[in-house]
Amino acid sequence: MFVAIGIYLVLKDRPQTLGLPSVADWKNDHGISDSKSMKTSSAQFQILKMPAVWVLGIASAAMYMTRYAINSWGILYLQEAKGYSLIESGAILSLNTVAGIIGCVAFGYISDKLFSAKRPPVTLIFGVIEILALFVIFFSPSGNVLLLTSAFFVYGFTLSGLLAVLGGLFAIDIAPKKAAGAAMGFIGIFSYIGAGLQDQISVFLIDSNSSEIAGVIIYNFDPVIIYWIGSSIVSMVLAATLWRVKVRD
Repeated sequence: MFVAIGIYLVLKDRPQTLGLPSVADWKNDHGISDSKSMKTSSAQFQILKMPAVWVLGIASAAMYMTRYAINSWGILYLQEAKGYSLIESGAILSLNTVAGIIGCVAFGYISDKLFSAKRPPVTLIFGVIEILALFVIFFSPSGNVLLLTSAFFVYGFTLSGLLAVLGGLFAIDIAPKKAAGAAMGFIGIFSYIGAGLQDQISVFLIDSNSSEIAGVIIYNFDPVIIYWIGSSIVSMVLAATLWRVKVRD
């Protein structure tokens, strides 16, 4: 709430609304000569013809599968597979949120300052680290709280950056200016379709591979873990195919 209030007080609209020239006019850098003459509706329709936007949508959908899998099933996994209590599991999982705030800001800063606003290299780095963190979460020995909490922190840190770039940041870079919002919305549709599918697939894999012995449910998370990690790998590979996509000037 405080962040929203702060943004409302200090965030300004486009320079033109404040009586200032546009950034392109001010810098005398007009990368797309027909951007002003293109109608908003035409620009929005143009994103459907951009393969990169479709790839981003599918990559974001795959990442949302991992995101909501951990959010929905992480506590159950920590209780049943790692032996933590409900309170301990919730506390460990909450590290995602704290780390996510830092990771989102860090991704933007790193990609802008160190890679000249090139998103794919940082996306690949974050993707590899996120997958490694998942391997530590699922395959590290039980009882090592420091290792597990560190892995969850790294996972949340990298996941947040990946969600930011796949869910809109890269789309804004490559889409026509008048269709930036439409591009984000288009990718958002894919993202939440992925989140919805994740729930159904995870339920099926967990239920079909669990058994009940003497009234006690014995969970086998191995198949669903492969699905969760595989989703992140698919997302990373798809995002890597956009390495040579040209950014809108």
